[in-house]
Amino acid sequence: MGTRSRNSSASAVPDRSGRAAARRAVRTSPLSALASDLPASVVVFLVALPLCVGVAVASGVPAELGLITGIVGGLVTGLLPGSSLQVSGPAAGLTVLVAEAVRAYGLPALGLIVVATGLLQLLLGVLRLGGWFRAISLSVVEGMLAGIGLVIIAGQLYAMADRPAPATGLGKLTGLPSLAYGLVSSPTARTAFILGTAVIVVIVAWQFLPNKARLVPGALVAVGLAVGARALLDLPVATVEVSGLLQAVAVPDFAGLISLPLAGLAGTVLAFTLIASAESLFSAAAIDRLHTGPGTDFDKELIAQGAGNTLSGLLGALPLTAVIVRSAANVQAGARTKTSRVLHGTWLLLFALLLPGVLAMIPVAALAGVLVHAGFKLLPLKHLAPLWRKQRGEALILAATAVSILAIGMFEGVLVGLGLSVAKTAWDTSHVKVETVDSGPQELTVKISGNATFLRLPKLLDSLDALPAHRPIRLDMTGLRHRDHACTMALLAWAERHRGQGVTLVQLTPSV
Repeated sequence: MGTRSRNSSASAVPDRSGRAAARRAVRTSPLSALASDLPASVVVFLVALPLCVGVAVASGVPAELGLITGIVGGLVTGLLPGSSLQVSGPAAGLTVLVAEAVRAYGLPALGLIVVATGLLQLLLGVLRLGGWFRAISLSVVEGMLAGIGLVIIAGQLYAMADRPAPATGLGKLTGLPSLAYGLVSSPTARTAFILGTAVIVVIVAWQFLPNKARLVPGALVAVGLAVGARALLDLPVATVEVSGLLQAVAVPDFAGLISLPLAGLAGTVLAFTLIASAESLFSAAAIDRLHTGPGTDFDKELIAQGAGNTLSGLLGALPLTAVIVRSAANVQAGARTKTSRVLHGTWLLLFALLLPGVLAMIPVAALAGVLVHAGFKLLPLKHLAPLWRKQRGEALILAATAVSILAIGMFEGVLVGLGLSVAKTAWDTSHVKVETVDSGPQELTVKISGNATFLRLPKLLDSLDALPAHRPIRLDMTGLRHRDHACTMALLAWAERHRGQGVTLVQLTPSV
């Protein structure tokens, strides 16, 4: 089991000298590295700020908890070894799961769930199982993210209109006509929705500006403009509720664990662990391809994520994971060491301590617009058509996972995707070829090759039953690489039924 991820050997050879130079530069020029890391940390802070607040609000928890999670992701996870340049914090990908957990068990139980998630990640990292998360089918991961994106979009459309969203994914979809009617009939809902839509337009348009202008993230600019528009025009829209950083901290009540449904809680913890770990390690693999520095040690990265989640849970905050948007911004801004992500956590802490009142000025509709845009970015729109042309089975797994998450729930949808992925793999690997060779008028040789499993048993028996009757048959199994118990017993039973026909078995025994 490989536990360290590097760029593929084909791509690593030409870059070897560049990697070595980068490592020497980091070791011998700390001031030069700081000169790059400091401005990069400011860029990441500006990207992270609206997302931290937006994810918390969308999850149904106080906005300060999103900032606390981002601070822990920078100051704790950022200090630990693993991936040197990826940035951790609250992620849109966990919004749906957190909202479901808070709705099912209450906000006080969230810290318990996040602590358990962190401890489980620590255990998996210590056992050196980080590499196994890379074995999850990419179609399942993309389907999971697509399902999350759809639920986020559907739910945040209500928040853009200052309306409460239905609890279930299907409820969000079926409630859209009612939402549309509310936009027509309610001027305040319409005003809020227009404001949220304007935020999305600004974020999308910002991508087409020159690089120098885009040093300030579009999401931050859009939220800032929304704050200004609300203040200048005195818009009747809801704003973020603020209670204070220290007041938002809630140490979990471990004694109350006894009163919670442990079976459901365990399933939620497993879902948190699976999704947070997979997202972090896939993000690390992607970020490794964007820079020439040291690659990620996946086990150490899993330990770092576990330590961050344990502390975040002890503070009653959100689960954290590596976030590809912030990590890519960190690399593109020129970061060279982990200092940039630690400093980004420092800036979040200073903002939360010195400027908490700014949060109360942010319209909820503006944050909802940021998350609707983030939800669309989770949809694999560019990859779906090529995947359908080349691997229709994988495309169906992706779509089934996304639809199941939207229709049933997060954990159940991921299980559906994993089950379909395993079933497809079993089907693809169980190919059986039945070839008939006429050995003369006295005997017919039937050669069976490939992998004989129960999935192909009906086809195999149909082929054997279609053989000509009243003629000796030599059944040659020397080409079978594998046969399971079901096929072994079925072939023996078929041979026994046709013994009077003169069937001869070659290389078949009752053992599997």
